[in-house]
Amino acid sequence: MTAVSDPPQQAFDLARLVHQHQADVWRYLRFLGASTEDADDLTQETFLAVGRTPFEERSRGETAGYLRTAARNQLLMLRRRQGRQVGTVDLAAAEEVWAAATTDGALNEFLDALSQCYETLAGRSREAIDRFYRDDKTRDQLAAEFEMSLDGVKSLLRRTRAALRDCIERRLGRQPTAANETEMT
Repeated sequence: MTAVSDPPQQAFDLARLVHQHQADVWRYLRFLGASTEDADDLTQETFLAVGRTPFEERSRGETAGYLRTAARNQLLMLRRRQGRQVGTVDLAAAEEVWAAATTDGALNEFLDALSQCYETLAGRSREAIDRFYRDDKTRDQLAAEFEMSLDGVKSLLRRTRAALRDCIERRLGRQPTAANETEMT
């Protein structure tokens, strides 16, 4: 006789865990910049990884935090395999924003604001965001497509993200973090 706990119970708990947290893990991965297809795959990989490890479910918040960490690690491993780097500072900032938005129930409000602000984007700003996040293009690929330098693409993406952040903060009634009051064109 082995000392294995009841496998059907673990499968049930994993199924319940997936049911309760799958949408949040997928949204978090998209928030971190994963494409729709990558978020689908990484969400599945996250729960498979959790299922293969000894996992003790605690409060909903602690469990959600653990799953975000597991998902973030899956994304980092994917980016390494793709030869892309993700700044850990960016991930830490994203985690802070995500945790703040989800703890007070403001995620839907944030997503609505993001959607509205995204609709105001035009020209190269919108094309760059679409191609970088939706089409999963690299900065090098964008530089070639837009006939810009790599630094120019980095600046375009940085300015566009800052403008989106400021727009979202205004829509949510918060003070914008940057002094960027320019139009998003």
